[in-house]
Amino acid sequence: MPYVDRGEAKIWYTVQGTGFPLLTLAPGGMRSSVPLWEAAAINPLTAYAGQYQMIAMDQRNAGRSAGPLESGDPWGAYAADQLAVMDHLGIGRFLVFGCCIGGPFILKLLELAPERVVAAVLEQPVGIIDSNRELFDTVWKQWGEQLASKRDDLGSEQIEAFATTMWAPGFAVSVTRDQVRSFRTPMLVLPGVDEHHPTETGREIAALAPSAELLEPWKDPEHLPAATEAVGRFLHDHTPR
Repeated sequence: MPYVDRGEAKIWYTVQGTGFPLLTLAPGGMRSSVPLWEAAAINPLTAYAGQYQMIAMDQRNAGRSAGPLESGDPWGAYAADQLAVMDHLGIGRFLVFGCCIGGPFILKLLELAPERVVAAVLEQPVGIIDSNRELFDTVWKQWGEQLASKRDDLGSEQIEAFATTMWAPGFAVSVTRDQVRSFRTPMLVLPGVDEHHPTETGREIAALAPSAELLEPWKDPEHLPAATEAVGRFLHDHTPR
């Protein structure tokens, strides 16, 4: 099985195809794992199969990956896992495509390793607004109960400390508005249309980031085929030759 060991963590990943590397960060909130791409409106693993070296992974404590809870910097720990997978594969620079929680994952990568991310697609990024904060409390509590049932080494206090730190910020959660203003990496943002993926969060990310583009409408059946093609063009146009 393809695992990367990072300290006490074991991160499961998969690679398919050849070409320029495209790291994919799956939807599913804190359960972000490769099979959940099947639920995405645009699944890069199928939509752009054969065009890139596709790297997909189960995030820490989701799917087949596991590790300790780093409560001091949850988003930084996830980013370090993602970069460890790319380091293990000998990949320096790459494209990245993230859905749902993949949006904040991407933004954290742009903070920590902007020189490595060539361009990014954010499909319905999650965000915290006044009306949806309680939803994310429910999300992490359900995840925490499931995790605690499998892990004798993790108590409820550890899980709560990790999750509340992770979801405490507002806006795009993993970074601040000022940080997004500083990002120069080309981004294509497809705003969400529901409570967990607020439209206003996606629009604001695109408005703040100097090199970001906004794509909407995109998710309804009428616009989805054209949107899938537009995302494909964006990735193609930003792939180093």
